[in-house]
Amino acid sequence: MKELVEVIAKALVDHPDEVTVTETEKENATIVELRVSPTDMGKVIGKQGRIAKAIRSVVKAAASKDDKKVVVEIVQ
Repeated sequence: MKELVEVIAKALVDHPDEVTVTETEKENATIVELRVSPTDMGKVIGKQGRIAKAIRSVVKAAASKDDKKVVVEIVQ
């Protein structure tokens, strides 16, 4: 899932070299943290959070194939 989020985020932002994605395993879910440049934060979140919601939907669909729960967090 980490690679999927990274590819999507790098396609959206102006500074793809500043995109970092970390993946943490918890007891019942995988948490994927996405960090981007502060100037690119609006591009990743989108108007009314639509882009962020779309990223989460794509990741959720990909994770459902493996019966996993994945949470995508966009952090500063």
